[in-house]
Amino acid sequence: MLLKNVQLAETHQKSGAKMVPFAGYNMPVRYSSDKEEHNTVREAVGIFDVSHMGEFLISGPSALALVQKVTSNDASKLSVGKAQYSYLPNVDGGIVDDLLVYQIKEEQYMLVVNASNIDKDWNWITKYNEDIGADMRNISDQFSLFAVQGPRATETLQKLTSVNLSEVKFYTFEVGAFAGVDHVILSATGYTGAGGFEIYLHNKDAEHIWNEVLKAGEEFGIKPIGLGARDTLRMEMGYCLYGNDIDDTTSPLEAGLGWVTKFTKDFINKENLEKQKEAGATKKLISFKMEDRGIPRQGYDLLNADNQVIGKVTSGTMSPTLSIGIGLGYLEIEYAHPGTDIFVSVRNKSLKAKVSKLPLIK
Repeated sequence: MLLKNVQLAETHQKSGAKMVPFAGYNMPVRYSSDKEEHNTVREAVGIFDVSHMGEFLISGPSALALVQKVTSNDASKLSVGKAQYSYLPNVDGGIVDDLLVYQIKEEQYMLVVNASNIDKDWNWITKYNEDIGADMRNISDQFSLFAVQGPRATETLQKLTSVNLSEVKFYTFEVGAFAGVDHVILSATGYTGAGGFEIYLHNKDAEHIWNEVLKAGEEFGIKPIGLGARDTLRMEMGYCLYGNDIDDTTSPLEAGLGWVTKFTKDFINKENLEKQKEAGATKKLISFKMEDRGIPRQGYDLLNADNQVIGKVTSGTMSPTLSIGIGLGYLEIEYAHPGTDIFVSVRNKSLKAKVSKLPLIK
C-alpha cells in the first residue's frame, strides 16, 4: 500500500525523526528517545504532528440530525465553541470508531476521526445520511493538526495569539488569529493528560506555525514528539487507542464508554446497547500496574491465582513516569476491581500485577 505523507514529512525527516508506517501514513515515531520525549511533555512542553487524523464537516439544517443518529453522545448539548468525546456505534454492538465532535457554527459540526478509519467512517456516515440529507465534506487532506501538550503549553502558545488561552476551558475551543494566521482552531483537548491545546490549520500554514511554536517554546525546552511517546503518555492516563483497546468487536459499555452513551436520544444500535446495559457486562476494560519486573504487551493472557485465563492485554508498555510495566486489558468482571491481584503471562512466566485506578499517574 502506498503511504500518504503529512504536510511536514520532509521537515520531520530533516529534524532526524525516525519515520514509520502508521495508519496508512508515513509518521514520525521518535526524534530522540521515547523516554526523553515522554518526560518533556510531562515536565515542560512538546509538539506533536498528528495531521494524519481525519476531519469531516457536517453542515446544513440536517447536520445535527445526522450527528445525533451516528454518534453515541448527545450533540444537542453542544453549542458553538464546544467539543465532546463520542463514538460511532455499529449494528453488532461494537465500535466503528471513537471521535471528537466540534460545533463550529449554528448548523455546522466537525468530526475528528482516527486516521486508520477515515474511509470506513466516511462510508458509514454517508450510508446513514442518504435519508437525512446533511451536507458532508471530507476535509482531511486539506488540514494539518498539531498537539502542543505539557504544563508549559499555554505559556508557549499565548505568545502567538491574543485569544486568552487561560480562559479556554477543557473541551472548548476558540477560532482566532494565531502566529499571524487567521481562522486557526485552538482547542483545549489532547491525548496526554498533561494539558495543552490542539491546533487545526490549513496545510499551507503548517510549516510557518510549526516553526513559530518551536521558537515560542524554546525557553521551556520544547521538543517535537513522536508517536512512541504519544502511546506511553496515553497509556498512563488509560486513554483508549482504536485498534488496540476498542474496535468493531468490543462493546462500548465494557470499554467504559457508558458515560458517552446517551440513551435519552435515538442513535444506531441504541436498543441492543440498552439490553446489554440491563443485562450487565461480563467483562470490563481495566488498567493495571506490574508488581513483578516485566513489560506487558498486546495479546498477552491475563491470569488468576489458579493460572486460569481471565482476560487479555490490549495495550502495554514500560511507564517512563513510574519506571514499571503498565497496561490496559479486558478482564472478567469479578476480577475487575481496583486492588485485585492478577498475573500476566509473559513468555511462559506468570508475573504479578495489580488492577489499578485511572489515571495511573497523579
